[in-house]
Amino acid sequence: MKNTSVRNLIVNRLTSAMKSLGISADPSRFRVEIPEPQFGEFSSNIAMIYAKSLKKNPKALAEELSSIMAEDQMFSSVCIEGPGFVNMKLHESIYRDFLRELIFAAPFQWNGSQRQRKIQLEFVSANPTGPLTVGHGRQAILGDVLSKVMEKAGVHVTKEYYFNDSGKQMRLLARSFWVRYNEVFGEIHEIPEGGYHGEYLLSMAQSLAEEIGTEYVDRWDDSVEVLFLQKAKERMLELIQNTLDQLCIQFDVFTSEAELFTTGLVQNVFDRLKEAEMVYEKDGAVWLKVSRYADEEDKVLIRSDGTPTYFFTDIAYHYQKFLRGFNQVFDIWGADHHGHIPRMKAALKALNIPDDFFQVILHQMVSLRKEGEMVKMSTRSGEFYTLGKLLDEVGLDSLRFFYAMVDKDAQMVFDIDLAKKQTNDNPVFYVQYAYARICRLMEHAQEKGMSVSLGKDLERLNGDAEHMLIRDMMLFPEVIEDTIRLLSPHKICGYVIALVTKFHQYYTDHVFVDTAHKDRSNARLQMALAVKKMIAECLTLLGVSTPERM
Repeated sequence: MKNTSVRNLIVNRLTSAMKSLGISADPSRFRVEIPEPQFGEFSSNIAMIYAKSLKKNPKALAEELSSIMAEDQMFSSVCIEGPGFVNMKLHESIYRDFLRELIFAAPFQWNGSQRQRKIQLEFVSANPTGPLTVGHGRQAILGDVLSKVMEKAGVHVTKEYYFNDSGKQMRLLARSFWVRYNEVFGEIHEIPEGGYHGEYLLSMAQSLAEEIGTEYVDRWDDSVEVLFLQKAKERMLELIQNTLDQLCIQFDVFTSEAELFTTGLVQNVFDRLKEAEMVYEKDGAVWLKVSRYADEEDKVLIRSDGTPTYFFTDIAYHYQKFLRGFNQVFDIWGADHHGHIPRMKAALKALNIPDDFFQVILHQMVSLRKEGEMVKMSTRSGEFYTLGKLLDEVGLDSLRFFYAMVDKDAQMVFDIDLAKKQTNDNPVFYVQYAYARICRLMEHAQEKGMSVSLGKDLERLNGDAEHMLIRDMMLFPEVIEDTIRLLSPHKICGYVIALVTKFHQYYTDHVFVDTAHKDRSNARLQMALAVKKMIAECLTLLGVSTPERM
């Protein structure tokens, strides 16, 4: 089945009809929408958009259009509503042919024309200083689902995780870990200012104490710092990787910030920026002339103590991405990082990297609600809800669906109690129940001695209810297009919820297994199989399971 949007086909028919009237219509100026059921299957405002410039009455133009469209075998009827809407119903053969193709083929074969396009999605990329939090969960699911959708559309996608495993925060982690290690043996030291207080460090310290004994109790020097930094890093990366595995998220590449120094890339970038006269010294520090390319103040690359800033290594990392041959890279960040975007774009421009190469997908913050109360969280103080804990509490399917169903540009309140419900109030349960219901429906048909004859009796699906349900399945390519355009997977969740709502209603209103009317039953069972296939397609993209029994 081709990835052709039925709405695009109608747009083409409308522009062709306008051309027959001597009018050149721009598809971006008018809309083809889904009206209320009583007004047909599709509706366009094209006549009202063009009537004024043509000095025509909108209804008169609509009548001229409808007379041309009525001759098109794609439509069973074309009529005028209100001030000049052109309302259309597709010929039932269109629905029948679509359903037949959907039944026999995989849903929507994408042409792979973008396969040569190489995209990198970098997401999560949490500092290995603590477990993944619920905030990381939002971008983890956002990135994973977007990668699946882009791959579906024929783009070659590389999923990447960047470990910020060097610098001041890692040294603070090493010292905090050492303090916890001492605590195991009853020796008390203060966690440094800006350090990490989470209980996860204590459990890690207990494990380390069993491994190395008392050798480093009350002993702190550069060599001890290196040891504890390495031990903390190893354990934190393992903890993060375990959580990602539980989320069923597999990254293609893991990149270490520390390796950017050992490979000489950081120095190379500095030399290039210096050659471009983009750096200067002030107050003992080295600065980048961000203001040359952006309405931003200049930023420090190297502090007065000689240590590079995160900004500097991030520039080097993105230069590395460019050298690796990606056509475009997308970083997924929390909205609180928006200020980092213009300075990064300025730095990459200074390195002669195309303006559209580096893109950022921002998502709003996440909060939790449990038992009607908001959950207080603070990562630095150690008061936070880990992503692993949330996963254990609500389960993988609810966690992935809930994160995906809210527009990335909207604040999200994750309702733990709702996510745990095994009722239709829980949207993921509601969708999965439709899938399981269809599985049980097929079993029931078999029990009644009825087998589905694929491709036969589809002409029996000739009512408005059947057409509306099939029409909605035909709209799926637009969902893929919208998801990529908006860079947010919430459209998939909204689409599949609406589809199963319509199916549940149809199921309630119609008999599927009727031995006295086997031809009609055969047709309805095939439509149910098509709906099942579409539900599976959506849930697979979301990384959610399709249980056959609930």
